[in-house]
Amino acid sequence: MPTATTPTSELDAVNLMLQVIGESPISSLSGPPVVDAVIAQQVLAETLREVQSQGWHFNTEKEYPLVPSFETNEISVPLNTLRVDTIGPDQGIDVVHRGTRLYDRKKHTYEFSRTLKVDLVVLLPFEELPQAARHYITVKAARKFQARAVGSDTLYQFTQADEVEARRIFKKAEGATADHNFLTGTTVTRILQRR
Repeated sequence: MPTATTPTSELDAVNLMLQVIGESPISSLSGPPVVDAVIAQQVLAETLREVQSQGWHFNTEKEYPLVPSFETNEISVPLNTLRVDTIGPDQGIDVVHRGTRLYDRKKHTYEFSRTLKVDLVVLLPFEELPQAARHYITVKAARKFQARAVGSDTLYQFTQADEVEARRIFKKAEGATADHNFLTGTTVTRILQRR
Protein backbone atom coordinates (compact mmCIF):
# COMPACT_ATOMS: atom_id res chain seq x y z
CA MET A 1 0.00 0.00 0.00
CA PRO A 2 1.15 3.60 -0.48
CA THR A 3 3.40 5.15 2.08
CA ALA A 4 2.85 8.61 3.48
CA THR A 5 5.61 10.02 1.29
CA THR A 6 4.57 8.74 -2.13
CA PRO A 7 1.41 9.28 -4.18
CA THR A 8 -0.83 6.30 -4.94
CA SER A 9 0.57 4.27 -7.82
CA GLU A 10 -1.48 2.23 -10.27
CA LEU A 11 -0.19 -0.91 -8.55
CA ASP A 12 -1.36 0.49 -5.19
CA ALA A 13 -4.80 1.15 -6.69
CA VAL A 14 -5.12 -2.37 -8.13
CA ASN A 15 -4.00 -3.90 -4.83
CA LEU A 16 -6.59 -1.87 -2.91
CA MET A 17 -9.25 -3.10 -5.34
CA LEU A 18 -8.11 -6.68 -4.78
CA GLN A 19 -8.14 -6.15 -1.02
CA VAL A 20 -11.77 -4.99 -1.17
CA ILE A 21 -12.80 -8.42 -2.50
CA GLY A 22 -10.52 -10.32 -0.13
CA GLU A 23 -7.80 -11.20 -2.66
CA SER A 24 -4.05 -11.12 -2.10
CA PRO A 25 -2.04 -8.20 -3.49
CA ILE A 26 0.14 -8.60 -6.56
CA SER A 27 3.75 -7.43 -6.77
CA SER A 28 3.72 -6.16 -10.36
CA LEU A 29 1.27 -5.11 -13.06
CA SER A 30 3.47 -6.68 -15.72
CA GLY A 31 3.91 -10.11 -14.16
CA PRO A 32 1.99 -13.27 -15.02
CA PRO A 33 -1.69 -12.35 -15.43
CA VAL A 34 -3.96 -12.90 -12.44
CA VAL A 35 -7.60 -12.85 -13.56
CA ASP A 36 -8.91 -10.62 -10.75
CA ALA A 37 -5.97 -8.25 -11.15
CA VAL A 38 -6.57 -7.95 -14.90
CA ILE A 39 -10.25 -7.21 -14.30
CA ALA A 40 -9.29 -4.68 -11.60
CA GLN A 41 -6.99 -2.92 -14.09
CA GLN A 42 -9.81 -2.78 -16.64
CA VAL A 43 -12.23 -1.30 -14.10
CA LEU A 44 -9.56 1.21 -13.02
CA ALA A 45 -9.00 2.26 -16.65
CA GLU A 46 -12.76 2.59 -17.20
CA THR A 47 -13.11 4.72 -14.06
CA LEU A 48 -10.09 6.83 -15.04
CA ARG A 49 -11.80 7.71 -18.34
CA GLU A 50 -15.19 8.26 -16.69
CA VAL A 51 -13.91 10.70 -14.07
CA GLN A 52 -11.55 12.60 -16.37
CA SER A 53 -14.19 12.99 -19.10
CA GLN A 54 -15.98 15.43 -16.79
CA GLY A 55 -13.11 17.87 -17.30
CA TRP A 56 -11.14 19.10 -14.31
CA HIS A 57 -8.55 21.80 -13.78
CA PHE A 58 -5.71 19.27 -13.97
CA ASN A 59 -6.76 17.73 -17.31
CA THR A 60 -8.07 20.73 -19.23
CA GLU A 61 -5.80 22.54 -21.68
CA LYS A 62 -7.03 26.13 -21.99
CA GLU A 63 -6.76 28.13 -25.22
CA TYR A 64 -5.09 25.24 -27.02
CA PRO A 65 -4.32 26.03 -30.69
CA LEU A 66 -5.38 23.36 -33.19
CA VAL A 67 -3.74 23.86 -36.57
CA PRO A 68 -5.14 22.47 -39.85
CA SER A 69 -2.92 20.11 -41.80
CA PHE A 70 -1.15 21.79 -44.72
CA GLU A 71 -2.09 18.96 -47.11
CA THR A 72 -5.74 18.31 -46.18
CA ASN A 73 -6.87 21.35 -44.13
CA GLU A 74 -8.14 18.87 -41.55
CA ILE A 75 -7.53 19.37 -37.85
CA SER A 76 -6.29 16.35 -35.97
CA VAL A 77 -6.76 16.33 -32.21
CA PRO A 78 -4.35 14.73 -29.76
CA LEU A 79 -5.05 11.02 -29.30
CA ASN A 80 -5.83 11.47 -25.60
CA THR A 81 -8.58 14.04 -26.26
CA LEU A 82 -11.82 13.39 -24.37
CA ARG A 83 -13.64 16.61 -25.22
CA VAL A 84 -13.03 19.72 -27.30
CA ASP A 85 -14.81 23.09 -27.21
CA THR A 86 -14.11 26.16 -29.31
CA ILE A 87 -13.57 29.37 -27.35
CA GLY A 88 -13.25 33.12 -27.82
CA PRO A 89 -13.67 34.32 -31.39
CA ASP A 90 -13.95 30.69 -32.53
CA GLN A 91 -16.83 29.94 -30.15
CA GLY A 92 -19.37 30.30 -32.97
CA ILE A 93 -17.79 27.44 -34.92
CA ASP A 94 -19.78 24.31 -34.03
CA VAL A 95 -17.14 21.59 -33.95
CA VAL A 96 -17.35 18.01 -32.74
CA HIS A 97 -14.62 15.50 -32.12
CA ARG A 98 -14.99 12.59 -34.56
CA GLY A 99 -12.33 9.91 -34.40
CA THR A 100 -9.06 11.80 -34.43
CA ARG A 101 -10.35 14.86 -36.30
CA LEU A 102 -12.54 17.90 -35.80
CA TYR A 103 -15.74 18.18 -37.81
CA ASP A 104 -17.59 21.44 -38.53
CA ARG A 105 -21.28 20.64 -38.03
CA LYS A 106 -22.59 23.82 -39.68
CA LYS A 107 -20.47 23.51 -42.82
CA HIS A 108 -20.61 19.68 -42.86
CA THR A 109 -16.89 19.30 -43.39
CA TYR A 110 -13.63 18.23 -41.81
CA GLU A 111 -11.79 21.09 -43.52
CA PHE A 112 -10.77 24.28 -41.74
CA SER A 113 -9.09 27.35 -43.20
CA ARG A 114 -7.32 28.52 -40.05
CA THR A 115 -6.06 27.64 -36.58
CA LEU A 116 -8.80 27.26 -33.95
CA LYS A 117 -8.48 28.06 -30.25
CA VAL A 118 -10.12 25.43 -28.09
CA ASP A 119 -10.33 24.12 -24.57
CA LEU A 120 -9.31 20.45 -24.57
CA VAL A 121 -10.16 17.90 -21.93
CA VAL A 122 -7.48 15.21 -22.11
CA LEU A 123 -7.08 11.74 -20.65
CA LEU A 124 -3.97 11.61 -18.49
CA PRO A 125 -2.24 8.45 -17.28
CA PHE A 126 -3.01 7.52 -13.67
CA GLU A 127 0.52 8.40 -12.55
CA GLU A 128 0.16 12.00 -13.82
CA LEU A 129 -2.94 12.81 -11.77
CA PRO A 130 -2.94 14.82 -8.55
CA GLN A 131 -3.12 12.62 -5.44
CA ALA A 132 -6.70 13.63 -4.58
CA ALA A 133 -7.85 12.51 -8.05
CA ARG A 134 -5.88 9.25 -7.79
CA HIS A 135 -7.50 8.50 -4.44
CA TYR A 136 -11.03 9.28 -5.64
CA ILE A 137 -10.61 7.22 -8.81
CA THR A 138 -9.14 4.32 -6.82
CA VAL A 139 -12.01 4.29 -4.31
CA LYS A 140 -14.66 4.66 -7.03
CA ALA A 141 -13.06 1.86 -9.06
CA ALA A 142 -12.82 -0.35 -5.95
CA ARG A 143 -16.54 0.10 -5.28
CA LYS A 144 -17.44 -0.76 -8.88
CA PHE A 145 -15.03 -3.72 -8.90
CA GLN A 146 -16.40 -5.07 -5.62
CA ALA A 147 -20.00 -4.75 -6.82
CA ARG A 148 -19.19 -6.66 -10.01
CA ALA A 149 -16.96 -9.31 -8.43
CA VAL A 150 -18.69 -10.07 -5.12
CA GLY A 151 -21.90 -8.08 -4.96
CA SER A 152 -22.10 -7.87 -1.14
CA ASP A 153 -24.51 -5.17 0.09
CA THR A 154 -22.50 -4.71 3.30
CA LEU A 155 -19.22 -4.16 1.46
CA TYR A 156 -20.98 -1.99 -1.14
CA GLN A 157 -22.33 0.37 1.53
CA PHE A 158 -18.90 0.63 3.11
CA THR A 159 -17.15 1.47 -0.15
CA GLN A 160 -19.98 3.78 -1.24
CA ALA A 161 -19.44 5.88 1.90
CA ASP A 162 -15.71 5.88 1.18
CA GLU A 163 -16.39 7.04 -2.38
CA VAL A 164 -18.57 9.93 -1.21
CA GLU A 165 -15.84 11.07 1.18
CA ALA A 166 -13.10 10.66 -1.45
CA ARG A 167 -15.14 12.72 -3.95
CA ARG A 168 -15.65 15.45 -1.34
CA ILE A 169 -11.90 15.63 -0.70
CA PHE A 170 -11.15 15.56 -4.43
CA LYS A 171 -13.59 18.38 -5.23
CA LYS A 172 -12.18 20.45 -2.36
CA ALA A 173 -8.63 19.98 -3.70
CA GLU A 174 -9.84 20.76 -7.24
CA GLY A 175 -11.49 23.95 -6.04
CA ALA A 176 -8.35 25.02 -4.22
CA THR A 177 -6.15 24.68 -7.31
CA ALA A 178 -8.55 25.66 -10.10
CA ASP A 179 -8.49 29.42 -9.45
CA HIS A 180 -12.22 29.73 -10.17
CA ASN A 181 -13.41 33.31 -10.45
CA PHE A 182 -17.04 34.27 -10.98
CA LEU A 183 -16.15 37.45 -12.85
CA THR A 184 -13.71 35.83 -15.27
CA GLY A 185 -15.48 32.48 -15.65
CA THR A 186 -16.78 31.21 -18.98
CA THR A 187 -20.44 32.00 -18.21
CA VAL A 188 -19.77 35.68 -17.53
CA THR A 189 -17.40 35.89 -20.50
CA ARG A 190 -20.08 34.49 -22.84
CA ILE A 191 -22.65 36.99 -21.53
CA LEU A 192 -20.26 39.92 -21.96
CA GLN A 193 -19.30 38.85 -25.50
CA ARG A 194 -22.95 38.99 -26.61
CA ARG A 195 -23.16 42.75 -25.93
